Amino acid sequence: MKDKVSIVENWLKGWCLSREVSFPVQYKSGFRVIVGDEKQKERFVFPELNEDFFQLAHSIDESWIYLKVSTAPEEFIEKISERWVLQPQGYMMTCFHPMHFREVSLAKGYHLEFSEYNTTFVVRIVTESGGQASIGCVSLIDNLAVYDRIVTEKDHQRKGLATFLLKELENIALSKGFTNNLLVATEEGKLLYETLGWKVYCLHTSIVIPSQS
Repeated sequence: MKDKVSIVENWLKGWCLSREVSFPVQYKSGFRVIVGDEKQKERFVFPELNEDFFQLAHSIDESWIYLKVSTAPEEFIEKISERWVLQPQGYMMTCFHPMHFREVSLAKGYHLEFSEYNTTFVVRIVTESGGQASIGCVSLIDNLAVYDRIVTEKDHQRKGLATFLLKELENIALSKGFTNNLLVATEEGKLLYETLGWKVYCLHTSIVIPSQS
């Protein structure tokens, strides 16, 4: 399909649409996003591990600036300061065909709510009392559907809600003509996505300097 730099850039654009922050700007061989959150001021994303990444890691001593790179942590973690803390492993995943769903139906006692902003579409699964059980969104950018914030609350897990949610999000993407899917998964999420036909494209490794207070 596209080269790795374009894949990572378009995923990051989709992430920005989802989070309602400004699009990434080029930073040397990577990308910079001003996030503005208390515990994520900025993020720098590098499609490849190179000297640009190491120079930046050596120059930053401020907390809550994330560096992200598409490689395994053992490739760099011992070459940078111990002030950087490794975050849980992420996986950039692709699915360039319709997902493989078995017959799924929404569990009894739940209903769907839909909303949208920018080119981002949000699906919520809520309880009869209006409480949120699961949520996720898909942002449409270039020719990619970027999935983000797929979360099922702990008390509502093991009911197939995440699978049903993903099917609804994919239906939206397909209705708009988007068949190439992209996301970054956690270790736990990766297992679900693999059952639906997703494949790991590359590792997505994050480090940050946490606040001392």
